[in-house]
Parts: sequence; C-alpha cells; structure tokens
Amino acid sequence: MTRQGIEDVRAGGPEDAVCGVVPTHVARPRDTETLGRLLAGAAERGRSVAVRGGGTAQDWGGRPRTVDLLVDTGALTWIDHDAGDLVVEVGAGTPVAELTATLAKAGQRLSVDPVRAGGTVGGLLATGVCGPRRLRTGTLRNLVIGMTVVRADGVVARSGGRVVKNVAGYDLAKLHTGGYGTLGVIASAAFRLHPLPPALRLIELPLPSLAHAERRLTLLRAGRAVPAAVELDWPGQGRSRLRVVLEGTSEGVRARTADLVTALAPGLPAGEVGVRDALPPGWGLLPTEGTLIRLSVPPARSAAAVARAAELGDAVGTDLRVTGSAGAGALVVAVPPGASAEVIGLLLEGLRSVPEWSATVLRAEPHVHEAGVDLWGEVPGLAVMRAIKDALDPGHRLAPGRFVTDGPDDLREEP
Repeated sequence: MTRQGIEDVRAGGPEDAVCGVVPTHVARPRDTETLGRLLAGAAERGRSVAVRGGGTAQDWGGRPRTVDLLVDTGALTWIDHDAGDLVVEVGAGTPVAELTATLAKAGQRLSVDPVRAGGTVGGLLATGVCGPRRLRTGTLRNLVIGMTVVRADGVVARSGGRVVKNVAGYDLAKLHTGGYGTLGVIASAAFRLHPLPPALRLIELPLPSLAHAERRLTLLRAGRAVPAAVELDWPGQGRSRLRVVLEGTSEGVRARTADLVTALAPGLPAGEVGVRDALPPGWGLLPTEGTLIRLSVPPARSAAAVARAAELGDAVGTDLRVTGSAGAGALVVAVPPGASAEVIGLLLEGLRSVPEWSATVLRAEPHVHEAGVDLWGEVPGLAVMRAIKDALDPGHRLAPGRFVTDGPDDLREEP
C-alpha cells in the first residue's frame, strides 16, 4: 500500500476504536484518487476497512468483527456552492458547522438538524439520522442529488449529479445514506438546498400528562399551521414539553403563532408558554452517553409510543428519556448509562412487540455488544439489502458486522 498522497499513516490506538475495536492502522487520504488507491491496496491484501469522519459516531451501529484499516476522511474538505441553482457539492470530511456557515452567508441552508455536535458531512450521511425539522423537507436521503463513492475494490463511482433533475443513479446515492460505510466510502456528495426562511418562531408548551400530549398532537395534525418541526421531549424525570417550529414570512409566522398558541394552550398561564425567534442551544442533539434506541412509529402513534416506552421503563426500573420528531414518528429512546444488557433486551422486545413499530439500536455500550443483544430486530427487505452488500462488497470487508447486512462474524473470501 503506497503512502503517496496520504497525509498520515500510523498505528491505531484506543482513541481510534470503532465500537470498541481498535484498528491496526489509520490512514488519512488527501483526495478521492488517493482514497481509491488506498482501498485498492486494502482489497489486494484482504484487509477490512472502516471509516471515520469527525469521530462523533464511532460508537454507533454494530461492533465490527475486525478493522485492519481505519480511513480518516478529515482531509476531504471542500465546498463548491452554486447559490443560483440552490445546489452544493461537499467533500465528505467537511464539518457540518462549516457547511452551515458557508451556506448561511448566501441566505441558504441544508435543511437538516444534525443530532451530533462536531460531525462531518460524510458522517451525517453514513449514519443517516437527522433531527426534528425533517418534518417539512424530508430526511437527509431526500436531499441527496449526487454522490461520489469509492467501492471496496478501490474503483471511484459517481451517481446523480449537481442538477436537481438529473436522477441518473439517484437510488445508488440513497443506498449509501445510512449504510455506516458498509457499501463504500463516501468521498463527496451534492445536495439540493433551501432558502433560509425570513422568520422563525419556536413555541414551547409544557406537557403535564401524556393525555395532554395526545390532544395537542391531534390538534396539530388536524390544523393548517404546517410546522417545520414538532419535537416531543419526555424525560423520565423533569419537565416534559412539546416544541413546535414555524417558518415563513414574518407576517405569516406571526399570525400562525398566535393561532397555534390559542389552539394548543387554552387555560395555560401566559408564563407557561414560551415563544422565541430562534432555536435553543443544542437543538436536536441526542444524549452522548448510554444506549440510544431509534423508534419509528406511525406519526399518529407518537404519544402512544412515549407511553409504551415509559411503561417499559417503569417495569425494568429505569428512567427513560424519549425525544424526537413526533410529527414524523421518528423518536429516540435514551437509556441511562450502565443499564444491563438484559434491560436493553427487554426494552427492545417490548417496543418491537407492537405491529408497525420498528426499534433499532443506534448506540450501545460495550457490555451490550458483548452480550450479543439483537440491535436490528426484524428488517423488511433484508434479503435485498444483503444481496446489494454481496454485489458491492463481495468479501464483506467494509466494516464487517457494523450494519444489519452482515453479522459480527461475517467476513468472506471474495470469489
């Protein structure tokens, strides 16, 4: 494996661990071509490969069976912004905060709420998880219009493009979003953008009970406010709340805010209802400790999902926090650090027992991995997903075991 064009090659250490697995080597390619040569060399030697962006989600997903080489994308940083066409192409190692600041100068944004501070664009894509404002503009996958990926054999593949109507290979780009780097290494991506809204209002209401939450969510679904986000925050202990974000023209937002406060907060003292013109610090960010369970439910069942999680938490003696987009039915159950693998298993079993609900583990503590807890549950279309994995990575060398497409012991001889 040549070191030409690679900024740094070194031995891996504990700080480089992927779900507790320390890589043998860490390499930092400076461009896409070098990344291709790096992966080609790894393929020739049968080396397993994982990817790191900002390092904020290295404990997400399953525990890989082995990591011979960790690819650090930190040098793949560039932004090519076409403001006139509302399109941007970005290197995978570009910090999300840097992209956000660059787009804001042109009055535009990538309409995604990151759930981790300090992440990169590649990491955002690899995990595929976004925050509450997905309600109006869709998930991150819906915003990708093109992608450059380096395959397991080192071949550079491009799909889609920089034009919103150019959909050639569009589904291929979607495949890699949320794939944890198990289908290829993302080198860059192109996104469609949205203008920054002229005005924003955040309405925050207390939730004395789950019955209040159910009534208010029902009113929101039946109304015409068209919120950009509906975030439910239900901690095991402390103040539960509902946050509604409105975006648009100043006059329109002002009128919609007044109507919503009247509809959602009858009888509440004025001091109990918060209205502000900016999102609070830490908006959309998930807890950084403990186990995180991603819970997907029909939007109309969001309050019922919170009730079910609270009931299960009481049954196992654990205070859970449930947060996320109640409008989209995309919730996260946060389990405090130290909860046993048995408790995690019981929580997953209880959540998965409800038809049409899906519960997967975003992040687990080491003892949960060691106990072999099923992180994924029943996955619709799993046979198709595994067939795609076999086609794109026949030897299952890309982060083997980190995603549902293969198990922790699945490392194969390439044909």
